[in-house]
Amino acid sequence: MSGDQSLPGAGPVPEEADEAVFRETPDVYGAYPRLTEDQTARLAEHGQRRSMASNDVLIQEGERCETFFVVLSGTVAVVEDYGTPEEHVLRVHGPGRFIGELGLLHGQVAFYTAVAREPGEVLVVSLDQLRHLVAQDSTLGDVVLRACLGRRALLVGQGAGFRIIGSRYSPDTRRLREFAVRNRLPHRWIDLETDEEAEELLRRFGVGPEETPLVIWRDTTLLRNPSNAELARLIGLPSLPAGNRHGDVLIVGSGPAGLAAAVYAASEGLSTTVVEAMATGGQAGTSSRIENLLGFPAGISGAELTERAVLQADKFGARISIPVEATGLHLTDEDHYVVTFADGSEIAARAVVLATGARYRRLQVPGIERLEGTSVHYSATVYEAQQCRTDPVAVVGGGNSAGQAVLFLAGYAPKVHLLVRGPSLDANMSRYLVDQVERHPRVEVMLHTEVTEVIGHEVLEELDVVDNRTGGHRRLAVQGLFVFTGAAPHTEWLAGIIALDSRGFVLTGPEAQEACAHPEVWHGRGRSCMTLETSLPGVFAAGDVRSGSVKRVASAAGEGAMAIHFVHRHLGHSAAPGTTGTSAAADGSDVPARLRHKVSAWLA
Repeated sequence: MSGDQSLPGAGPVPEEADEAVFRETPDVYGAYPRLTEDQTARLAEHGQRRSMASNDVLIQEGERCETFFVVLSGTVAVVEDYGTPEEHVLRVHGPGRFIGELGLLHGQVAFYTAVAREPGEVLVVSLDQLRHLVAQDSTLGDVVLRACLGRRALLVGQGAGFRIIGSRYSPDTRRLREFAVRNRLPHRWIDLETDEEAEELLRRFGVGPEETPLVIWRDTTLLRNPSNAELARLIGLPSLPAGNRHGDVLIVGSGPAGLAAAVYAASEGLSTTVVEAMATGGQAGTSSRIENLLGFPAGISGAELTERAVLQADKFGARISIPVEATGLHLTDEDHYVVTFADGSEIAARAVVLATGARYRRLQVPGIERLEGTSVHYSATVYEAQQCRTDPVAVVGGGNSAGQAVLFLAGYAPKVHLLVRGPSLDANMSRYLVDQVERHPRVEVMLHTEVTEVIGHEVLEELDVVDNRTGGHRRLAVQGLFVFTGAAPHTEWLAGIIALDSRGFVLTGPEAQEACAHPEVWHGRGRSCMTLETSLPGVFAAGDVRSGSVKRVASAAGEGAMAIHFVHRHLGHSAAPGTTGTSAAADGSDVPARLRHKVSAWLA
């Protein structure tokens, strides 16, 4: 990166302005590719040329951008806080580069302003036109997607976007930070206790500390302790569709299983809606590196895998809504299922796929609760890692997620202690990870070790750990604790509705049929419970939420795809005579699912 470069404001640039203002940011991180002449020519067939004068605004911070710009001549600066005393340049693009980042693909509002700094010409392509082109040109689509992913990561690292002001001890502050982190939203947290900027901002907006947490954006928008849904609306995250909320299949959860189900359902013509309570990607979306996923020999981050899957689902017309928390499920007289949500809304569907995944269990030891969200974490992303550049940290867990977190954190922290309750890493961790963890010079593996106390008032200072063979205690001086222990399913809302095992995971197949309170339901349908079907006919479970599932990304995605195969079989059994495999069209007629129009969107 070229670093932040001060701009003189929104007016004309004086002649004595530093030439560095116009110097193109080098493509050090692969996030600023230059399109080839052939790629630009293909785009030109679908767009229009437009001249630009100095200080012309192409994209306005805080507004939705529905246009794709390619710089043909001149330079364009990407600026944060444009027109304010805090205005500064994030990057500068010259001829052959395009303007936009991940929010452009998802319909979010812009986190920056794009302004012409040297006169020239741009190519203007509407998103609809661009979608059509990149659907036919996978090479161009891949270039755009990779650049947009990289640019979002850089915005996140720079602390661009909105600001969250709140106390590290506030549960609502932790809630907002987690929502922003999990959804990969550019933002900066201002700690009410330690950040000098907090007091100045509170005075400026005339609010007291008791009214925090606050979300501030562009010094023009202030939200007092907003809900996750209110923050989502501010940023432009997709919400539930308005009007008729009936469809073929409703997928609850958007981890690998839910996204795979969405891709296959929508691509096969089923009217598909995905609802997610927190963020797309699930636990996999927080993974720093997944190296054992088929087809990615160099590994792939959970964030990139998630964004690719989201765009793929969107390409086929699946609708994804965030944040929407399911609270109930019941069958209607019309043989449809209705899922109700925390905000009082509901969606009806002919079939439901449960893909809510599982969450890491909280570590239950003295002193931990007050430090959760500040020094104690249940994921390891770049946000948390940036807090660990100078101090040792500890990771609790012996599975693949713990191993991936250790290697990721070792790239930031000077020392990482891996605390494992068992006698070896081999029992639950893949061999490739074991080898890397054991060889890493910054990692100390401590077997037969458990945390007994978390020590620290405002921040973590020490851990008290015990050797579970000898009973001997030891103090570890660490500033961060990352917990990756056993997972618990999010199925409280399904208790008493479908059959669960003793740990709360969803029973499927013969086990579900055996546990069904009304076994005659299967006899009436003339079939048995299908492999991924729950104790309710037409309700399926896939991925980590399913009892007996293999907790791997590939298997979750496979189950999501397979669930749609069973959805088709269910719809065939339950459809009225002569309408097997059909779905109601907008005009009320029955159209074969495979022939229904698919909404073309971003990238394959």
